Amino acid sequence: MTDPKNTVAFQGLPGAYSHMAATRLFPSMEVLPCPAFEDAFAAVREGKALYAVLPIENSVAGRVADIHHLMPDSGLHIIDEFFLKVSHHFLVAPGTKLEDVTIVRSHVHALGQCRKFIKEHGLKAIVHADTAGAASELSEHKSPTEAAIASELAGAIYGLDSLKANIEDEDHNTTRFLVMAREAVVPSRSVETVTTFVFRVKNVPAALYKALGGFATNGVNMTKLESYQVAGTFVAARFYADVEGRPEDEALGRALDELAHFTHELKILGSYPAHPYRFAARRDLKRD
Repeated sequence: MTDPKNTVAFQGLPGAYSHMAATRLFPSMEVLPCPAFEDAFAAVREGKALYAVLPIENSVAGRVADIHHLMPDSGLHIIDEFFLKVSHHFLVAPGTKLEDVTIVRSHVHALGQCRKFIKEHGLKAIVHADTAGAASELSEHKSPTEAAIASELAGAIYGLDSLKANIEDEDHNTTRFLVMAREAVVPSRSVETVTTFVFRVKNVPAALYKALGGFATNGVNMTKLESYQVAGTFVAARFYADVEGRPEDEALGRALDELAHFTHELKILGSYPAHPYRFAARRDLKRD
């Protein structure tokens, strides 16, 4: 029986990209695969796992919408982030030749991220619930005319051969993951910090403009701002934001105080160390 204090939860089957992220972040911990995002949140909340590692966005496919809706009311806190380079593998049953494959199965996003390869080889793409699930299913029926697009880890777990690696269309294909825990963790002042929060502005003209003014006047860099509808309404959106700094910083503290004047909901989801990927991406932008 696994020790909950040495367990990290993720959504999906063994071999999912979330599984890869979890093991790279916590190589000495046990993993707990969960059928749905709600189950991964619940595993941490109920003490079945210490952490949950969940995808929040992808550089090609965009945000993971379910997480935006579930995270604010999960009762958990963001304590870290991780960026995983997505390397899609063309997986087949042992002995299968590329020229014999006519059908490929995977998650809709993975299929969309490998359009060029699929078109080049004249394959029929069939959507599966997830990448690891497609690999698992292929390992059971071992069809010599079918393939799955999934991770290298999935190939190893399910005994499949990788006929070709890195078949994704875009080299920058990267997924950002968040680490969720029951208790918030205050990052050391010696590290650059990201703070994530959600808010809803009042449904009046220029409300968003006024709400965000404090970040500009206090010199706080906002790295992400997204809106999405909640509760089935179309009159006022909830906003998800990432900013540099921590609420205890004087500048960010003032900006959040000003934001609170123009909102009827403001919830800080966590402050956590900025991943090194952010700095590499920033250097690349400066060179361009």
